[in-house]
Amino acid sequence: MSILPVHVVANFTVQDAAKYREYEKGFFPILKKHGGEFITFDDNSVTFEGGTPPEGRVVLFKFPSEAAATAWYHDPDYQALSEHRRAGTTLNFLTMVHGLPPRT
Repeated sequence: MSILPVHVVANFTVQDAAKYREYEKGFFPILKKHGGEFITFDDNSVTFEGGTPPEGRVVLFKFPSEAAATAWYHDPDYQALSEHRRAGTTLNFLTMVHGLPPRT
């Protein structure tokens, strides 16, 4: 059984920039601790189809496996840090997207 990478997509609107900056300051060390990789963010994403485009910021990052992503999210240090995000943003979604297995 191979371990497949997963992506995490977040969409939120920053309401309190100072509180969100506190979150940002601690985010990357915890992400790296779990093998996570920051890919990109966009404050002006474009939706080609669909009725409800994301508002605010869209963030994309990657983990080597579902287990790594789950461990990151449930990490007590991340949960404590995420209180700054919860206080400073309105979160629309934080979603894990599974990678495809290799084609044979």
